[in-house]
Amino acid sequence: MYLKPGFEKEYEKRHAAIWPELKQMIKDQGVGNYSIFWDKETNILFAYQECSGEGNSQDTTDVDPITQKWWDMMADIMEVNSDNSPVTIPIQEVFHMD
Repeated sequence: MYLKPGFEKEYEKRHAAIWPELKQMIKDQGVGNYSIFWDKETNILFAYQECSGEGNSQDTTDVDPITQKWWDMMADIMEVNSDNSPVTIPIQEVFHMD
């Protein structure tokens, strides 16, 4: 995902106040151990989440109203698609160690 320049503090502020119903919905979808990292040189946001099912928090199919509302609220500080979902690029795992 991509953060627009100058919105680093606002991004952190909004996530520090994440809505309880959004947080619960993400957990209910089987997402846990969820972190977002920011590369200040590129403004790239890297999200890591462990999923116990097929879904993940970046799934743009059958979006529920809570997620859509969050996307709409975040659209002014991130690069987004036409539906306000964050622009994401899937990446391939090239190394893993337990």
